[in-house]
Amino acid sequence: MRRLVLLRHGLTDWNAVGRYQGHADVTLSETGVAQAQAVAPAIAAMRPVALWTSDLARAAATAAHVAEACGLPALADPRLRERRVGIFSGMTADEIRTAHPVEAEDFFSGGAPLDTESEQEVEARMVAALRDLAQSNSTHGTVVAISHGWAIRMAVTSLVGASPTALHGLDNCGWAELVHQGGSWSLLAWNRVVG
Repeated sequence: MRRLVLLRHGLTDWNAVGRYQGHADVTLSETGVAQAQAVAPAIAAMRPVALWTSDLARAAATAAHVAEACGLPALADPRLRERRVGIFSGMTADEIRTAHPVEAEDFFSGGAPLDTESEQEVEARMVAALRDLAQSNSTHGTVVAISHGWAIRMAVTSLVGASPTALHGLDNCGWAELVHQGGSWSLLAWNRVVG
């Protein structure tokens, strides 16, 4: 049996006000650093055999705290990045809908208007990355990947064969747990948090 733990990064100032980040390299806020420090022992208690992270700053900074607690290197994989939001980066949902009403409808429905990435593109790269990460280790053990809310939701729903709308968003430093057994993935937990 393989276990896969997908951890969302800690809070950023943009998260706090609902600004879309995408591939922007926004750093953790003070609260986000505290969240990463608090979640690290909980992840370490799962005794992971490998730790991977998105290469974006907010995920990498979260991963650094987890890596220290686990005694493992955090290996970066750009396929674990958040959905690319292009010119919508730094905007709130209301600002996107006001400035680009037609494109906003397509974007929020999962499409790829302007220079954005579709939900299907996110799903494809995330699932490919997670399958590679899970198979790169022994057949037993826990693999942790630190990524982003939208990307994690798309990957999890795809791996378990659910609709992308079946799960609500992950809290900052919330995690999902999946197990691979008998040729398929099952979701054990969604949006677990410390405390």
